[in-house]
This record gives sequence, C-alpha cells and structure tokens, in this order.
Amino acid sequence: NISVMNAPEPFVFPGHSTSAWSMAVAAFCVGGPLGAVLAGQWADQRGRRGALMITTWLFIFGGFVQALAPSLNIVIVGRAIIGVASGASTVLVPIYLGELAPPSLRGVMGTMTQFALVIGILVADLVGFVLANPTGWRYMFFLTSAMAFFQLLLTPFLLESPRWLLGRNANSNKARFIIKKLRGFRYDEEVETEVEHYLGASKSQSRNDSNDNSGGSSAKNPMLEMFQDKKVRLLVISTLVMQVASQFSGINAVFYYSGLFFDGVIENPLVGTTLMGAINVLATYVALLLMDKCGRRTLIMWSSAGMFVSCIVIVVSLNGYFSDMVALGAVASYVCFFEIGLGPIPWLIVAEMFEGKYVAPAMSISCQLNWACNFFVGLFFPYINKSLGAYSFGPFAIVLLLTFMFAWIYLPETQGTTPAELQAEMVKKNAGRSYHNMDIEGMASHAPPSQDEWEQALAALEDEKVGLNISQSLSSNK
Repeated sequence: NISVMNAPEPFVFPGHSTSAWSMAVAAFCVGGPLGAVLAGQWADQRGRRGALMITTWLFIFGGFVQALAPSLNIVIVGRAIIGVASGASTVLVPIYLGELAPPSLRGVMGTMTQFALVIGILVADLVGFVLANPTGWRYMFFLTSAMAFFQLLLTPFLLESPRWLLGRNANSNKARFIIKKLRGFRYDEEVETEVEHYLGASKSQSRNDSNDNSGGSSAKNPMLEMFQDKKVRLLVISTLVMQVASQFSGINAVFYYSGLFFDGVIENPLVGTTLMGAINVLATYVALLLMDKCGRRTLIMWSSAGMFVSCIVIVVSLNGYFSDMVALGAVASYVCFFEIGLGPIPWLIVAEMFEGKYVAPAMSISCQLNWACNFFVGLFFPYINKSLGAYSFGPFAIVLLLTFMFAWIYLPETQGTTPAELQAEMVKKNAGRSYHNMDIEGMASHAPPSQDEWEQALAALEDEKVGLNISQSLSSNK
C-alpha cells in the first residue's frame, strides 16, 4: 500500500487535481497514527491474535472500498481505512513476533518483517506493469483485499501469544499447549521451565513498576515522566530527531511519486520505479549484514552523508550537468544509503536507549511522529516538485546535512550498551553545556564523581581505617 498509488495515477479518475491526488496518497498516513494508538488497546483487550484479526478485516474492507470507489473522494476514505490497518500492524507485528519467537530467532524474525515490507513495495511496482491501465487499476487496488483474505485463510495457524495468555492467567493450559507446539517440547517439565521464564520476566517488570510508583499515591504518566527525567530527556530528543530525519530525508517521496520523478528521465517511469524497488530489497539485505558489525551512530552518519551527496548529484543531473542515467544512479544510491541507516536504525535504537517502562511510550511517540512526517511528505511533495522543479531534492539535502551534524555531535552509540550506561554517558558529555529550556548543568549532579571527589573520599576512608585500628589496639591492651 506504500507504492500501490504510484503507477495507476494517470488512470484513476482522470482529470483530478494535484491537491486531490495528494490527499489520496496522504490519507494512508492519516489513518496510520490512529491505528497505532488503537493497536495497544486491541492487543491488551483481545489478545495479539485477536488484534491481528481486526487489522485483517480492516484491510479487506478498505481494499473493497478503494477498488469499488465511484469517485476519488471514496478512494481517499478507503486509503484512510487501510492506513488504520497498516498503522496497527506496525505496532502489533513486532510485538507478536517478539513474544512468540525464541530469543535466538527474534533478530531473524524482525529482519523478515523488514524484508516483507520492501518486497511488498516491489510487488506493487511489478503488478503495475500489468494492471496500471484504464481498465485494470481497480483490480490493482483489490489486491489489498485479496492478500488480506489469503491471510484470513491462514488464521488456523495463527497462535495466540503465550505471554498474553499467561499474563491473564498464570495457570493457562492453552498457553502451555501453545508453548509446547511452538518449541517442539516433548516433556511437561520443559514446558514449565519456559512458563517460568515468561512469568519471571513479567514479575520482574511488575516489581520495577511498583518500585517506581512507591513514592507517590498514584502512578505517573510514563510519557510525561520520560520528558521530566533529565537523564532520559536527551535520549528522547535523539529518538525524535531520528524519526523526523527518516521521513524528511524524502525517501517516501521516491516511493509515493517515483513515476512523477522519473517522467522525462527515462522513457517508461514504471521501469525506474520497479528498479528502485528491487534495489531497495537488495539494500535491505546488505543492511542486515552491516547492522551488527558497525555501530548505529556510524551507520546513521554514513547513511545521511551518502543520501546528502546523492541528493546533490540528483539536483545537478536534473539541471543538465550530468546525464539522466547519472540521475537514475544517484536515486539508486540514495535508496541504498537510506536502507543501511535512516531506514531501520531509528526504530532499532528505541529498545536500546530506554529501560522497560519507557520503551512502550517511546515507541508510541516515535510511531506517531513518523506517521505525521510521512503525511506531510506525501501531501506536499507534489507542490514542492511543481515549485522547485529540478531543485525539489534540495530541501531533503538540507535535512540530511543537519542530520549528519546532529549524529556527529549529539547522537550516542547504542550498540553494546545498556540504557543506564547511555544515560550516564549523555549526562557526562553534556555537563557544562546549557541549552534553551534544558537544564543540562543540573544533570551533572548525576555524573560520575570527579577526581577531587574521589581523593577526598579515599582520604576520609583512610582516616576512618586508622581510627578503627587505634580502637582495636586499645581494646586489646585492656
């Protein structure tokens, strides 16, 4: 659904205005944040499987509305419904896979989710060769419902999360049956050991939450507490900056409007769009190889710098200084550099930056901001392209330059560190600096003791030790 609106644009209710089509594209991002908010409630109330079933029916309904729409306004409604389902899926799928997969496979399962996303974009581009025409575009939109219906047929294999079941009832036999089926255990003792792992993690989190709330009569709002905690605030800002940079880098302008961009660059714009989709899949695979070998901060800097240079080459090429093939190569480079850094890392670092009680609110606000920026790019890029022409990638280049500078100066390295270590590092790094509306000096009190403080403490300890020896000598003389 990210790329499905690209190829059929000339054939869907011809004569539509730029603003109407922009709204049809961006409506997907209007529904996304709503779905992300509702997903948490659905997952807690109906279970992970039940919540995924809701999104499946929304995909089916939204696909039908979009395919059978009598006007572009109804297409917009269908896109918004599909956006709700997509927004909920971005929250539910990582939770569901993380709770079902054993620790050794969680990274692989998360990787498969990213692969599924980029392969879906490529499939939408390939289908455009067959169905992007005056009579086929409705069938192209109907594929959303068809894929969701296929998922509905596979629901007998969709197991409920044992963690959710055990959270509601620690003695759940259904949870034990699912664990035995998922892990291939033969003996009940093995199942009970796995159950204890699930329950132990839940009890630990409950104790942490209880300790955090013991100082007051009621629990604080984790979202507000996250911004009020001086040790965490800079990490929150870093997370939000990365989400803004991810979308305002302009990547979805390529996937939403690549037909518009390639028009005049190559003979068939759909060929360029499909080529970008294929490169996106290959770049995602390369990103997986690099992710655990290079630091997150390093990859963000390479990603933003590479995309910045690619944007400059695109602008120069579109102004006639280089050939159209150079422009096409620059777009391919731009997509590749996005996938090694600004694509996956803004989501990855959330879990690495924050302790348990902050992960959910940090992920929630990150998701909301990402969808909001996505909406603005989808809505306004046609106007940017119309106004700036060959310089339409100039604003994205500015954002990427600022992103590189932020990563170089402020962004902490999250690989191989704990949230507590990151907080201490940020406080120590920024002690002595002052920013508008941010008391960094006050945070310095949480930093490790200075050399003078260590010397004073050691001297006091030595005096105490001498005094203790004298007291023991007097006692022995008596």
